[in-house]
Amino acid sequence: MEVIGRVKVINPVQQVSATFKKRELVVTTEEQYPQHIMIEFTQDKTDLLNNYTPGEQVKVSINLRGREWVNPQGETKYFNSIQGWRIEKMQAEAPAAPQMPPMPAAEAFEPATNFNEEEHDDLPF
Repeated sequence: MEVIGRVKVINPVQQVSATFKKRELVVTTEEQYPQHIMIEFTQDKTDLLNNYTPGEQVKVSINLRGREWVNPQGETKYFNSIQGWRIEKMQAEAPAAPQMPPMPAAEAFEPATNFNEEEHDDLPF
């Protein structure tokens, strides 16, 4: 899956434990109702965000993750996360002009030789 939009926020790396680190990115989609999507990059993927700044248009490849957790009271809770694994800058594309076939040269048409001015046509104009 992919998320396309503009970088809104790039948070610093968070060292969650001795063996786990993450970095959060917020991308704002460009649609009628823009969405602010928080995407986590973990472990060695945190370095992928080093070359990006807020305002850049990007395409982020993501995986949706879900997990189950049972709290001490025995209630089951579910959590979702969006994990990024690739990010790339989008090129501002100029709309391509439609290609029109070349117009035939005027010399390609021969004048009519069998034209009779006295013939009456029945066209209304």
